[in-house]
Amino acid sequence: MMKYDNDTIFRNGNSLILAYDHGTEHGPTDFEPQPESADPRHVFEVGRHDAVTCVAVQKGIAETYYPEYRDEVNLLLKLNGNSALPEREDYYSPKQCSVQYAVEELGADAVGYTMYAGSIHEDQMWKEFREVQEEARKYGVPVVMWAYPRGKGIQNSEYSGQKDPDLIAYAARLGLELGADMVKCKYPGKQEHWEEVERVTGEMKTVMSGGSKRSDEAFIEDVQSVINAGGNGLAVGRNIFQREDPEELLDQLEEVIFED
Repeated sequence: MMKYDNDTIFRNGNSLILAYDHGTEHGPTDFEPQPESADPRHVFEVGRHDAVTCVAVQKGIAETYYPEYRDEVNLLLKLNGNSALPEREDYYSPKQCSVQYAVEELGADAVGYTMYAGSIHEDQMWKEFREVQEEARKYGVPVVMWAYPRGKGIQNSEYSGQKDPDLIAYAARLGLELGADMVKCKYPGKQEHWEEVERVTGEMKTVMSGGSKRSDEAFIEDVQSVINAGGNGLAVGRNIFQREDPEELLDQLEEVIFED
């Protein structure tokens, strides 16, 4: 595990990642509450806010739009992804981009990879993640694991649900074991449950997944709980770009994550 406290996607050791891979994962439905968010330039403009340490996008968005914002926005290139359209045997997110292309051609400051622990395709994703992690080490860029436990192995075990605190802690621990520099996890519902995530992840950084849109108050409360428990910030999409004016919320998040 590398030390990246002074890297461009971190500020005072913490991060606020503006995630914008929803067009791949969910389709246009996530843009409907705020139609202008379908335009990547709108989200990159939001990403210019001082609170945002990087914007996470897929390869095609980076190729087309990132050159305009290279001097103002840091790039986290999401290397794998899938759509919600096919009927699959189980969860799997194929790799769409190499670390070499992300860094050399697109100027990525960090890379991200979704790991569906518990899927019958987990072994293949472990292999792909190993290649990503080792290639990222050669370029000196951080690796962020989207640690999402999902699949038939979970459905058929004593674990159930994406907010099971034991399951979230297990998925986060895999990030440490496999060499991630940061894991992005679902919020398990209570500060004491995030404290367990911190206990099992050692020096690896952790950020909360923003999830679906909710009130400013409820959202800030969850983020504050993560920071209080020792977490390192937030990876958020819909709770930012679905708002008509995200500036006020970003101002509050800046205080909680970097200044509180």
